[in-house]
Amino acid sequence: MKRMKILVTGFDPFAGEKINPAIEAVKRLPDKIADAEVVKLEIPTIFNKCAQIVKKAIEQETPDYVLNVGQAGGRACLTPERIAININDGSIPDNAGYQPLGEAIHEDGAAAYFTQLPIKAEVKAIRDAGIPAMVSDTAGTYVCNHIFYQVQYLREKEFPTLKAGFIHIPFLPEQVVRRPTMPSMSLNNIVKGLTVAIGAIVERDGQGDIVAIEGHT
Repeated sequence: MKRMKILVTGFDPFAGEKINPAIEAVKRLPDKIADAEVVKLEIPTIFNKCAQIVKKAIEQETPDYVLNVGQAGGRACLTPERIAININDGSIPDNAGYQPLGEAIHEDGAAAYFTQLPIKAEVKAIRDAGIPAMVSDTAGTYVCNHIFYQVQYLREKEFPTLKAGFIHIPFLPEQVVRRPTMPSMSLNNIVKGLTVAIGAIVERDGQGDIVAIEGHT
């Protein structure tokens, strides 16, 4: 029987930061979680280019799942995302200096796509591990939402058996030294949270999501 494979991506640093907790956490994930193979991939914080790299990895690795991970400065917990929307609207330029303002990602794409991942089960698993988490209903309009949407578009057009989603993570403590009111989370806890979230994805394979979690129906 073929072992389940999960492609997990993390962005490189952007917006003048020296570090991005997304790729730092992804690099530290176990190579196997709940008997599923974990393939790790660094992607650039660049509109369109990041999707080209992920598409190539999907073609080469043929994963069952894709989980994109990104930094959400200002959030205090891990937040699995429910929905990706068809818009590029950058508050700042990407790492190539490109700043789209109100542009569709794909003219022939849906207005929005829902994740196929069990986001409530992910949140429950993260909380059960002693780490704060909640479902998010907005992935923003920057490169995080862009890659989330792009993978869903690829799923619709080319990879119908693929299941995919996104999870946002907070700043690391060293990123908020001069922003003392900004929340952060240790890298160890981020890695632990992502690990158990991936475990929940594997465990719920073929079953769909759980109905409800405490504090969120």
